[in-house]
Amino acid sequence: MTGVQEEVNSREKALEKEGGVKQAKQESIRVPGIVLGVLIYSLGVNLFLQPLHLYSGGFMGFSQLARTLLAQKFGINFGGFDISGIIYYILNLPGLIIAIRTMRKRFVAKTLFTVTCITVMLSIIPIPAAPIMEDKLANCIIAGVLAGVGVGLVLRMGACDGGMDLVGMILIQKKGRFSIGRINIAANLVLYGLCLLLFDIPTVLYSLIYSVICSTACDRVHIQNINMQVLILTKMKDIKPLEIELMGQMHRGLTCWDAKGAYTDDDVHVLMCVISKYEEHQLKAIIHQIDPHAFVMIDEGVSIDGHFLKKLDD
Repeated sequence: MTGVQEEVNSREKALEKEGGVKQAKQESIRVPGIVLGVLIYSLGVNLFLQPLHLYSGGFMGFSQLARTLLAQKFGINFGGFDISGIIYYILNLPGLIIAIRTMRKRFVAKTLFTVTCITVMLSIIPIPAAPIMEDKLANCIIAGVLAGVGVGLVLRMGACDGGMDLVGMILIQKKGRFSIGRINIAANLVLYGLCLLLFDIPTVLYSLIYSVICSTACDRVHIQNINMQVLILTKMKDIKPLEIELMGQMHRGLTCWDAKGAYTDDDVHVLMCVISKYEEHQLKAIIHQIDPHAFVMIDEGVSIDGHFLKKLDD
């Protein structure tokens, strides 16, 4: 029994080391994707939204509002330098500190990198003195599409752009019953309520148009369903290596049962687990490595009641 346990432990250590190498390779590919997403987002905000004097949603909207109040209401001159990116970074610091203590280090590192990139790019990309196009609505639409695609790409890379998304993830991690969408709606109601008091109705309406288009574009790029049910059908006689790798690398439980093919009458093993969408690529890589002929079914529309660890990164 001791020899078997030692073999299992040795196998798990080898898999853990191999998994670490694979994760490092994956992260090296995702970093350029994060940078590209931030660049697209920043171009949309600085080139098309900022010249209209409109306000984005969430923390960025509050940052832009604070910049406007500091410049117009308090007469602070920033010498043509836009400080909304710096204010955005400052607003994110409390959330980042909490995330360091409660969330996975790799996710926090990517989020910190993303927020830093946003601050830098919003600070260095020049803001045109006048809108690029004469039609205000056209500028609004392009800004929303670019910003939404950029944020969606960042999320697809397993990172977070900070702001209300980070706050929502922290609350979900702690309580589990919060909705990021509802949190964003509540924050935007406060933001645009302040804009309505301080500015005019067209400013609020065009800002809302931008936010809706941005959210829609983000949804198109980013997969929304966090929970996925996976069924794995394999004809391997010994499924223990597959079980060890899945449970050892992903720290997910498995339910297994024996089945029989109706047409071939072959014996089949069925493994079922529930994962986060961010774990999909890792799961497929493990399965293909052990059994390239396995049949995998993934259901993205899964509602779970009971204990389930929501991994908001991979």
